[in-house]
Amino acid sequence: MSTDVGRRERKKAATRKAISDAATMLFVERGFDEVSIREVADAADVSPTTVFAHFPQKEALVFDEDDAQRDLLVGAVRDRAPGTSVSDALRELYRRELIGLAFDPTGDHRRQFMKLITETPALHDYASRMWLRHEDALALAIAETTGKSAPDAETRVYARMVLQLQILAFEHDDAAETIEAGFRILERGWREPR
Repeated sequence: MSTDVGRRERKKAATRKAISDAATMLFVERGFDEVSIREVADAADVSPTTVFAHFPQKEALVFDEDDAQRDLLVGAVRDRAPGTSVSDALRELYRRELIGLAFDPTGDHRRQFMKLITETPALHDYASRMWLRHEDALALAIAETTGKSAPDAETRVYARMVLQLQILAFEHDDAAETIEAGFRILERGWREPR
């Protein structure tokens, strides 16, 4: 019985990935608004009903790695080296993501993907909402690694600001400097220019 469940789950995951990959390829080539769900279904060799069974709305087709992103954030906090602050661990994760985007041998595809998101208002808004959904998981991971059973108000605010920082960084050409400035402000506070 468990073998059948495992096989079913693997097949379901493979179908979901095939649909998302087909959709992303079409969106990058032609633009998000220019591609229909029917075309995505045809490219993935499934029915439109199957597409909607896996993805409740068109924007979701592009974001099939939401759980993996949450796990990266939580893992950066939980698995950080002794003596490493939460801010340092998250800053390093964000740096790695930016370096990966800039220097990945398949980076052209990733850059096209990021351009698709930043230049498509519906995708940009959806990506921001999806990213901010990780707030509770991040705040809880921080609380747990500091000996608390639940996040307090400061931890929740910090978690939200760290997530907003990533969104802000990808909206600007100076993403690396934005990340550095954001963590400096989170660690030391904002100083009014004189």
